[in-house]
Amino acid sequence: MTPIVLSVADVNSRVKVAVENDPGLAKLCVRGEISNYKLYNSGHHYFTLKDSEASLRCVMFKSAAQTLRFSPADGMSVLCYGRVSVFPRDGAYQLYATRLEPDGIGNLYAAFEELKARLGAEGLFAPEHKKPLPQFPKRIAVITSGDGAAVRDICRILGARYPLAKVLVMPVRVQGTQAPAEIVSALRYANAHSVADLIICGRGGGSIEDLWAFNDERVARAIAASVIPVISAVGHEPDVTISDFVADVRAATPSNAAEIAVPDSAGLRNYLRSSQTRLETNIQTLTSNNRRKLTNLAQSRVLASPLGYVEERRQTHDHLTSRFYASYERYIGSRKATLGRFAASVDALSPLKVLARGYALPMKNGAAVKSIRDVAAGDAITVRLSDGAVDCTVNGVEG
Repeated sequence: MTPIVLSVADVNSRVKVAVENDPGLAKLCVRGEISNYKLYNSGHHYFTLKDSEASLRCVMFKSAAQTLRFSPADGMSVLCYGRVSVFPRDGAYQLYATRLEPDGIGNLYAAFEELKARLGAEGLFAPEHKKPLPQFPKRIAVITSGDGAAVRDICRILGARYPLAKVLVMPVRVQGTQAPAEIVSALRYANAHSVADLIICGRGGGSIEDLWAFNDERVARAIAASVIPVISAVGHEPDVTISDFVADVRAATPSNAAEIAVPDSAGLRNYLRSSQTRLETNIQTLTSNNRRKLTNLAQSRVLASPLGYVEERRQTHDHLTSRFYASYERYIGSRKATLGRFAASVDALSPLKVLARGYALPMKNGAAVKSIRDVAAGDAITVRLSDGAVDCTVNGVEG
């Protein structure tokens, strides 16, 4: 019997139909721990559900994800509702999730939260412990896998943005049980020998298991103890590790770490050019202004004829002196006239003037007699006249 020849697409289609016709796979609920979680710009969620024995690829499309009431993350234990089907292009089956509910916390996620809380309570995440990055680093140490895409991206961007910096790659394992010890050794060596002004420590993306070396307490404490500023560059932007919290700066990706670490040399060149242009313009303006002032001074009369300047000032002095004396004489004359008027007024009120008109002033014991009650018969008084005084005796008083 001649076998039926099918294309790959035909086989995948038949498997897809067979799977979708299985009632047990059409509507089910799976309990598992999220791993390798990714959210794409399209709004679709891709992740893997795993337990101690197996793993299952899952996808949740944007329309279903709109019902989510929490933010899924690697290490979370969830209940995933949906159906199993086959993606014909790859021939791979996966769970198409329609609903996702939290079901406690997975072991790795629980360990992550416990270490995060403990180190946070010790103050290792405090902003005051963060060291500033050097503005123009001369040497940059990159602690990561020596053959990964991350180190190539970092070196490429550093070379393009700031070729003046020397890059020292310190290759270490970034995954597996031996990775934390190698990362710690590299950090300690870099500090002990002052190999760089700045350290970039990290790796490319992966599942929570792949990134776990950067959730290790030994690595966290080595980063916190580093005298050299450290940029943590682990995974993709949604990935967060303990290293990100203790580092001086957290980068979204290894490429972003390279951008943060150094200035853009093209931007620096433009800045220097514009600064040079402004400096030249300011120097030209200053020189032109000073030259104009010098020309004006050279043409001034004081430099052309110093004696003429002195003579002119002497004439000014004589003129001011003459005006001063004239003003002084007018002032003195005005004061004299005022004084004369005051003297005439006082003289007109003088008692002597009254006596000169024929009046007399009786006085008793040196005091003027103003009333008949001031004297009595037999009193001796003096009568003051305009040209002298007469001593008299009172014979009587008439009222």
